Amino acid sequence: MTHTDATGEEGESGSLRERVERWLSREMPIIQMHGGNSAVREADPETGEVVIELGGGCRGCSVSDITTGNIEAELIQWPEIEEVTVRVPDARDQLGGPDQAESIMGIDRTEGGRGDWGSSNPGKDHL
Repeated sequence: MTHTDATGEEGESGSLRERVERWLSREMPIIQMHGGNSAVREADPETGEVVIELGGGCRGCSVSDITTGNIEAELIQWPEIEEVTVRVPDARDQLGGPDQAESIMGIDRTEGGRGDWGSSNPGKDHL
């Protein structure tokens, strides 16, 4: 099975997910060049829905809106794709947000006087 993309070029065979992943690697090298990464979270050939998540350097990047718009504009032209969603999680989501009790490394955020989210107060137990 082969795929013809929006440019009319015959592409590689494989599942919709695999083809979208290869397209991202080939056509959007700027993501990796800027320290970002991409993951196809959903690619349903039955509904035509594709969900892509950008992470790494894309979090908080000032041009991520342009990148997401370009991805959406290109992929929606594929005949088998009906809906494209590109998510760029907020940088604080990576850390679990203000409700997370401990850091990613398993150390209490307030340990060592680092304070809490949005706080410079080290707390009463600080030495």
